Amino acid sequence: MTPRKKSSLAAACALAALLVAPAAIADDASLPTDTGQSIDLAFVNHLEADLIEQDIFVEREPGSGEVWRITKGWNDMNAPIFTAAIKVPHDPFNMEALGPHPKGAPMNMTVGDWLKARGTGRYTCKDAEGALETEFSGLVPNGVYTMWHAFIALPPTTPFSGTLDLPLGARDGSDAAFVADGDGNASFTRRFRPCLEMSDVWTTAMLAINWHSNGKTYGADPGEFGHNAHIPLFLMLPPREGIQ
Repeated sequence: MTPRKKSSLAAACALAALLVAPAAIADDASLPTDTGQSIDLAFVNHLEADLIEQDIFVEREPGSGEVWRITKGWNDMNAPIFTAAIKVPHDPFNMEALGPHPKGAPMNMTVGDWLKARGTGRYTCKDAEGALETEFSGLVPNGVYTMWHAFIALPPTTPFSGTLDLPLGARDGSDAAFVADGDGNASFTRRFRPCLEMSDVWTTAMLAINWHSNGKTYGADPGEFGHNAHIPLFLMLPPREGIQ
């Protein structure tokens, strides 16, 4: 078996684990489409989901001009983190995608600071209207964020083809933005039609928040991952009712 095939197998196993991991998925096993039932939400970072952290980078050799993604084995919480100088597409299952990448701007925080982000919430679907109520802490003080409803192929493609990223609510992104306060806390509450699409046989549905390190949002586009768009927290949504 080639290394790439091993990576593909690991990717499928990792995603399967995510779909049953209570920390990475909404607490209920399924959500009927239109009954008024609710699910509790718990957001996680990539490391907590046993994946490669995607949008922050560390400099292994100071002065090298090169930065690398980190894995769950990283233990220097005081290491400063950086953006990449260019967009770095997401590839969370591929250990070969750690780096090196061209070093961008300092993010003025450490790995430990980044991993402090936490988020919980509740989602309800009733009469074809979705309602999302979330609370976040440990975010970048006064940071600009957006909320996304994203989808990934199941099992993941090899090579990874990325995610379909949709701003929550209006397709122009006008409902998706929010700003953390000076202590890094934020509330995000929205109502929207139709309800969220849950996970299915071919796709896993997710919610994710996106920090815009340049303070700018881009409507229906999340921005350039790793460069000015950075995902600190996400969760997998459960399978829709009736999945066999």
